[in-house]
Formats: sequence, C-alpha cells, structure tokens
Amino acid sequence: MFPLNLPRIFPTLYCDSGDDSAPTSRAVAAINTVKSAMSVPESELKRWRRTFESNAQTVVDGQKYLNSEQFVNAIAPKGDLSKIGRAQFATLFRVADTSKRGLVSWEDFVVFETILKRPDADYWIAFQYFDVDDSGTISYDEFKNVFNANIGPDAIPFDFDCDWVKLYLGKKNGAHVLGYNEFTQLMKGLQGERLRQAFKFMDKDQDGYIRPEQFKRIILEIAGHKLSDAVIERLPTLTTISPGSRISYSEVVAFYNVIREMDMVERIIREATAKSKDGRIDQSDFLNHCVSSTRYSLFTPMEASIIFHFAGRGNPMQRLALVDFGQLLDPRWKAPSEEVEPKTVSSLASFLNEFAHSAYNFGLGGLAGGFGATIVYPIDLGKQQAVYSPLRSLIAASTALSDSNQRSTVVGQLLYKNSFDCIRKVFRNEGFIGFYRGLGPQLIGVAPEKAIKLTVNDFIRSRAMDPETGRIALSWELFAGGAAGGCQVIFTNPLEIVKIRLQVQGEAAKLEGAVPKGAMHIIRQLGLLGLYKGASACLLRDIPFSAIYFPAYWHLKRDLFNEGYNGKQLSFFETLTSAAVAYVVSDGIHRLTVMVNASDDGQADAVDPGQRYACSVSDDAGRPIGNVPRPMLIDRGPASDREEGFRAFFKGGPARVIRSSPQFGFTLVAYEYLHKFLPYPWAGTSREVETRLTSQPEDMAQVRARNALRILLDVHGDFGRRSG
Repeated sequence: MFPLNLPRIFPTLYCDSGDDSAPTSRAVAAINTVKSAMSVPESELKRWRRTFESNAQTVVDGQKYLNSEQFVNAIAPKGDLSKIGRAQFATLFRVADTSKRGLVSWEDFVVFETILKRPDADYWIAFQYFDVDDSGTISYDEFKNVFNANIGPDAIPFDFDCDWVKLYLGKKNGAHVLGYNEFTQLMKGLQGERLRQAFKFMDKDQDGYIRPEQFKRIILEIAGHKLSDAVIERLPTLTTISPGSRISYSEVVAFYNVIREMDMVERIIREATAKSKDGRIDQSDFLNHCVSSTRYSLFTPMEASIIFHFAGRGNPMQRLALVDFGQLLDPRWKAPSEEVEPKTVSSLASFLNEFAHSAYNFGLGGLAGGFGATIVYPIDLGKQQAVYSPLRSLIAASTALSDSNQRSTVVGQLLYKNSFDCIRKVFRNEGFIGFYRGLGPQLIGVAPEKAIKLTVNDFIRSRAMDPETGRIALSWELFAGGAAGGCQVIFTNPLEIVKIRLQVQGEAAKLEGAVPKGAMHIIRQLGLLGLYKGASACLLRDIPFSAIYFPAYWHLKRDLFNEGYNGKQLSFFETLTSAAVAYVVSDGIHRLTVMVNASDDGQADAVDPGQRYACSVSDDAGRPIGNVPRPMLIDRGPASDREEGFRAFFKGGPARVIRSSPQFGFTLVAYEYLHKFLPYPWAGTSREVETRLTSQPEDMAQVRARNALRILLDVHGDFGRRSG
C-alpha cells in the first residue's frame, strides 16, 4: 500500500502464539512505532490533530487530553444516535486509553484512529476490549466476565457451560485461551448460538414454537440496533407468514439470516430494481436475481418471504420499489410523515408553487439554450453559409455587382467550396465578429425555444412519473418529448428564417454595396404568415425528433452510465456524451422513419430534378431572383429515393450532427448543472419525491468508529449501555 517497506504497527504474533516472550504492554510498542513510521498521510494527521485539539479540554502538566465525554464528541457521528448511544461509543474509550489512566493523549488518539483504518477494526477492537489483562489472549473467565458485565442481569441468560463454548475454550475452565484469529471465529458464531439458546429458553414446553412477544425480545437483544423502529413494531406480525399464531424456530433463524446478510440483501434489491422495467420487483424477481448474481442460492424462499413481508407492510405478494425496502434496510429510517411535519397547503399556494417551479425551469432552460447556441454558433454559421452560397451568387448576378476581394459571380457558381472555405473567407472579409453576426436574434429565439422544450418535457415527465420508483412508462416518455418538440415549433420558423437571412446577407450586401438590413426589416418584409410558412414541415421534423431524443438521453444516462445507482452522479463528460450521442441516435432514426417532402407550399416546386428540392427567393422589392436548395430537414421519400438513391435521406446529416450534436450536448449539460448549483429555493414544497435510498455524507473517521462497534453490538444490542 505504501512506497516504503515499513514495519507492522500492530503485530498479531502474540495473539495466537501465547508466547511468554510477548511484551506486557503492546500499546507501548505500537505508540513507538507510530511515532517513527510515516505511513499515515500528513493531511490525515492534520485532520486528526484538528479534531483532537478542538475536543481536548483536559490539561495535565501542560498537555492536552481527552476524557471519556470529550473522546465521544471527537469520534461519534453528529447525526442520529438513537440506535447506538453515546454510552456505547464510550466503550471505545477503554480501547483508546491504553495507559488505563482515564485520559487519551494525542499519541493514544493517533493509535486509535490508525486502528480504525484496519479492515478488521471491528474484530480487533472487540479483541482488545475482551483482553482485559493485555496478555494477547482471551481466557474463559475474561470472556465470561466481560460478557456479563455489559449485557445486564435482565437479559436472556446465556449458558457458558454449553458444548458450543467448550468446543472453543475446552471442557475445563481456563484450560484453553483464544488468540486473535480464534477469537474472530468465536465471535462470528456467537449470535447463532445465542439465538439457539434464547429460543430454547423461551420455548418452555419444547413444542418448537414461541409467542410473538418472545420473538420480539430475542431480536431486540441480538440485533435491535440493526432494525428501524417501524420494523421493530411489526416484529410480532411474523406470525402471519404461516398459519397459526406462533413463530417457529425456522422462522426465527430465517429472520436472523436476513439481518446477518443485510448488505447482500440491499445489493440484490438495488440491482434487481435497477434492471426492472417498472422499477419494482416481487419475490420471484428477487430470488431469480439472487441466483444469477451469486454462486449459490444465498436466500431461501422463506427468507425472501420475510423480506417482502416487512418491506410490503404485511402484503408480501405485491411488487415493491426500492423506496419500499427503506424501512428494512436502514435502521435510522423514519416514515416521511415523521420526518417532515405535514402542512396544509391551499390550492392557490399549490398553483403558485407549480407556476414558480415552471418559471424556474423556464429561466434555467433559457440560459442553457443560450449557452449551447453561443458555443456552436461559428460552426452553425459555416454550415449555413456553405449551404446557402448559391443564394449569394444569384443576388450578385441580379445586381451585376462584383468585388475585388471576391471571385467572379457567375450564376450558379458557388462562392464557397465547403465549410472550411467559408470560414476562411468570412474571417478575411468580416473579421472575427462575422462569425457571430446574427447571434442576438439567435439567442432571442433559441433561449425561449430551448426553455419551452425543456420545461414542457420536465413538466409532463414529472406528472407521469411514479413517485416511488422515479420511473416513467416509455409511452409517456415519447409523449413528453413529442409535446415538447411541438410546443417549441412556434419559435422555430421565425428563428430559422430570420437567422439564415441575417447570416447570408452580410456578404451578399457586401457584393451589392448595400448596408445589411436588420431583423425587424426582415420581419416586416415577410409578415406573420411568411414567418410561419412551412410550419407543418417543422412539426413533422421536431415532434418525432424530440420524442426520440429525450427518452434516448435519459436512458443513456441511466442504462449506460448508471446514473442514480448507489447514489451515483454523472460527471460533466458523461452528461455531455449522453446528450450528444442521444442527438446522433435520434437524428439517424428520424431520417429513416420520416420520409415526407416538406415544400413551402406543400407542392413539388418543379419537375426538373435540379429544382426538386428548391424554394424561390425574392429580393427586397419582391422580385423573384431564382431558386435555392431547401434545407433537407425532411425529404420526400419516393422521389428522392428514385432520383438520388437511399443516401439522399442522409444528405446534410454529417454537417447537422457536427453543429447540433454539441449544441444539444452543451445545452443539456448547462441545464443539469444550473439545477445543481442554482437549486429551486422551495424544493421542499414541490411534488418531486426522493426515490433512492441515500445517506448524508459522513466523516470517514466517524463512520469507522461506528463500524468498529459492530462486533461488540452483536454480542448484545445494549452492549456498553450499562457499563458505560
């Protein structure tokens, strides 16, 4: 792990060998090793020092120390301690206080924090806690005395003279001692033996059954700290799984196995619900995924029934979402009604909140759309200038003008060979600002266009989404995307027409020797009907495209990059890739499926193949000056296939992808990050429901301290409460 071959800080030789040559105080050797070794990163030492200094209020001979209360403040999580009390964290103080003087020095604290970094810290601390005399071994008396001192006289009695204990410690008291490795095996099987003895103690008539309240008492002592209050209250309902009003030993063992393998239960549930189409699973799905993801069948049908019984609140046959399993998987789980005090919200307040939320999404969508358009506008200019350069030749021919800086304007001759030639000439003739000519109207059009598309899509998805699974049916995804595309068409036609005319008029006006006209002049010239000419073609383009694009984007994020799985948040690159790839996929499918000719007047413009996909262009006076190729948004299928072949359907596709794919990508990335960094201020009152089991971030040292108590709490759920 470290670049230097450093000595072990905590040698384990003495624990198993029982060698008399072991030092009387292992802590002294450990402290000396820690002082000389540089295995702990400096940043980590600084963090430990800051924690120690902020909590150490006891001063002896000019040195700071932690007493028991201050030690707990330093290591215990600051959150909910209802399942693990402060007195139980105080049991760790005995391990950290190696000098047995009731104080923990800075050196002791460093040793303790280093112990917590061990992968077996829970077993190691439990061993040190039971090893009262620091001999490196645990005798029968040590084990029995520590056990009894921490569980209290009212606990279910445990027979230390049983055959199980004798197998580990011998038949004669003190005849055998346990080293560290032997002790870990003893502790791993201790709960199972306690469960067997507790059931036998409760089953007075030895008929193989106990009452529900007796079962609850057993579970509370053995694993109460691992269960939420809701599950604890429902423990007696285990009797409803099988006929009769009592609980068998098989059911008790099955419930115990579920608790013991809770981490595996959560993993299987998360993976199974993630792969499920509707985000829900039943018992068959759980068992099938268990078989496919583990080498052996880890859970029996009875154990699966118990899992779904408590997660389904007594109805194990229903299909459950991940959120339904929360009360079983998280011991600190509380019902939503308990976490947030219900408030009565009037219909007017609800409407205003919904309106404000939509306005919030609209504003962020506009900013995101403007950002995406600005990023790719020079690419868009090069594409449009190259495509519409015949228009410039026609204008130049009609005015019989020429320019010394331009090539001769012969009718039909292209001013630009390709997009790169266009970029070079625009920069030469108009400078850098020429690449952003017409950006203002572009932003004015694109911002509300993207805002409406994103807002409508989010609005419909939120209404159609299952609040428990966060899933939405594919039909609703398609409808939400299609509706978003249709709603923004009202901005598409005016935007495209004004934008293209502004882009092409710069060099055309240069050839004519005229001053370029502004956007308002173009709008007055075309009129309202002119701005919306060809709207049917835009609807046929944008509705199916958006219906494909938005579902593809969300499924790429979830299915390819596993967004939300175990709380995963996508990186900038993953979000950008999802948005860009979704565009490529959507554009390709759209071109294959939509093969309808989109002429401005709904008629074929000419019989001549050269004019088949042309539209007429007039000068400012209204005089027709020729035809220019129409942007191939939607081609006429049969005609184009006969005359140009199947490739005609993808004409202009690469240029469109090069321009629009990054634009959509940056727009969606900006939209996601704006929501992240500028959250909705009244999110608590929105209809959005958290659907994934997430936990608040905790300090890793505090997490390790809590985990270090795992083995001690397995001895008894109240371990340390009475002795602390």
